[in-house]
Amino acid sequence: MLSLKKWSRGLIALTLFSSAAALQAREMVSVARPEVNMRTGAGTRHATLWELTQGYPLEVTGRSGNWLKVRDFENDAGWVYRPLVNKTPHVIVKSRVANVRSTPGTRGRVLGKADYGEVLHKLEQRNGWVKVQRESGVKGWIARHLLWGW
Repeated sequence: MLSLKKWSRGLIALTLFSSAAALQAREMVSVARPEVNMRTGAGTRHATLWELTQGYPLEVTGRSGNWLKVRDFENDAGWVYRPLVNKTPHVIVKSRVANVRSTPGTRGRVLGKADYGEVLHKLEQRNGWVKVQRESGVKGWIARHLLWGW
């Protein structure tokens, strides 16, 4: 029979693990149209804060009907209409510049550079690296810590 002390420790450990997992699981969406308005509130009567371009990744922080409260990589918050976003994984460059490499690692040949704010389609992730594809079709790897999104 488990002692009360052991049972309590187990329950505390399970609670901490569950809380950590919940913090890790964030809902992401990306803009599914060429341009989508981010608004100050849930509805078209609210002012437009920004025009977001296709693929732009957003973290969902709330809901109101068919509207999603979202934030972007710079912590700007607003509302977008749910039918105008999807679950296609995208990332955005959060460093001033990021090397796009031929393989996942610093030994991979540099194929090009991606600038701050550039939106890239995420293809896969491996050992701290993300394989991305530019709108032009060019593919390569960028260190995960230089990106925000999925």
